[in-house]
Amino acid sequence: MTTRRSRLRAFLLATTMLTPLALSPALISPAYAWKIVFDPSNYAQNVLTAARTLEQITHQITSLQNEAQMLINQARNLASLPFSALQEIQQSVQRTQQLLSQAHNIAFDVQQIDQVFQQQYGNVSMSATDQQLVADARTRWQNTVGGLQDAMRVQAGVVGNIDTNRAQMSELVGQSQGATGALQATQAGNQILALQSQQLSDLVALISANGRAGALTEAERAAAVAQGREQRRRFLTPGSGYQPGNAQMFNGN
Repeated sequence: MTTRRSRLRAFLLATTMLTPLALSPALISPAYAWKIVFDPSNYAQNVLTAARTLEQITHQITSLQNEAQMLINQARNLASLPFSALQEIQQSVQRTQQLLSQAHNIAFDVQQIDQVFQQQYGNVSMSATDQQLVADARTRWQNTVGGLQDAMRVQAGVVGNIDTNRAQMSELVGQSQGATGALQATQAGNQILALQSQQLSDLVALISANGRAGALTEAERAAAVAQGREQRRRFLTPGSGYQPGNAQMFNGN
């Protein structure tokens, strides 16, 4: 009897220990332990969020590209023109100025012109000797010839600048057309304006030299007329007249 009771207790104890293992889901069916649940609504929301994020990143990249292009354009607009014709333009102006400053006898100076005209082209002095009148006429003639020579020298200088101006204009137009930015185009345009100013200054110098030569010619002509009147007056002015005196024609008779 005692042995049967001991066996019953052992059986019950073993049954108690095996019951949790028999009821464990992992041991019953592994498929039920790793089951994945798919939620279409959540998946669609995640895809939409990812698309929006990608769109924002694309916009940011485009914005950065636009800013980079803007900086490149600004750098181009601030780039200076690699060519400058200013030195050659200034040299052309200086050559013309030197020709004007080398004017013979009467320079392009207001005070000197007033002084010379008062001395050489004013009223002919009635007390001047004939030798002085001839010397004054010769001086005026030299002034006229010098003025004509000066005008021709200026003309030659201006003509000599034409070829230089042509080369500069061609280079500046090419630089303007190939400008990479607004600053280069502006600088090329400014240099073209400077070249035109130099050409205008040559034209002014040429007109001034020709006008000076013409003025000296007319002044000499007017002075010659005044001197001619004075010489005619002296020729027509009677002298001391005929004075009768004793004359002896034959010996003692």
